Amino acid sequence: MSCDANFLFSVDGHNLTVIEADGMLTEPLLVDSLQIFPGQRYSVILNADQPVANYWIRALPSISNASFEGGINSAILRYQGAPAADPTTNTSSNVMAMLETNLHALINPGAPGIPEYGKADINVKLIANNSGDIFYVNGVFYKPPTVPVLLQILSGAQSALDLMPIGSVITLEPNKVVELTVATFGVGGPHPIHLHGHTFNVIQSAGNTSFFNYENPVWRDVSAGIQGQQTVIRFVTDNPGAWFLHCHIDWHLEAGFGVVMAEDPSAWRYRLLRTS
Repeated sequence: MSCDANFLFSVDGHNLTVIEADGMLTEPLLVDSLQIFPGQRYSVILNADQPVANYWIRALPSISNASFEGGINSAILRYQGAPAADPTTNTSSNVMAMLETNLHALINPGAPGIPEYGKADINVKLIANNSGDIFYVNGVFYKPPTVPVLLQILSGAQSALDLMPIGSVITLEPNKVVELTVATFGVGGPHPIHLHGHTFNVIQSAGNTSFFNYENPVWRDVSAGIQGQQTVIRFVTDNPGAWFLHCHIDWHLEAGFGVVMAEDPSAWRYRLLRTS
């Protein structure tokens, strides 16, 4: 999903236990609502332990004048034995809203590398901004090259200076810990930042200005950036390829909000030579 809106999901009268984010298992977290940004996925457990009745399932989009009037943005959780009628329940209070900082990895906890900001093998900072309807990352508008980056690598290009589009390709050495800081200043956020080819640890979620979690951060592949804040992630370059990092709001990507991580270009060239 690459729409502009995010959704606030809840089920009237019920809590939800989050057990997975973006395909990665998490420690169980009890919440009463989830804010879901484009590209994000969650698995939750709902205990049907309330009185037999009908309950509204709500997914309110973050657009002006959004409502549940006439049954839009909603569905019905109907207990066996309840009448075939619309629920009469009220909107949940959302006093236990899910925060990304409260999500922790169930498997392989702990971020790779030295547990200190800026102490990874490779430290990269990206600043995303906009001018009107055009987005820039480190001052560069991403325009898809006429020759795909992976094909450029297979044709012999090795460095960022060799790869097109210039300024939008970051080359990464293999088997290194990468710490990536994405500071988003462009309007129209939150901006769900998605990395292809990897899951990553969210060391610092946007909006959390002081805390860096290297001990048990969540694993996932989409984390939302907030205007004027930064998101910090870590991953290991153990998957050679040309991997896109971009805003998952589709028109923001079309407007230039993206870069390519060219991971271990020599490995792909070597594979080509071995098979040719």
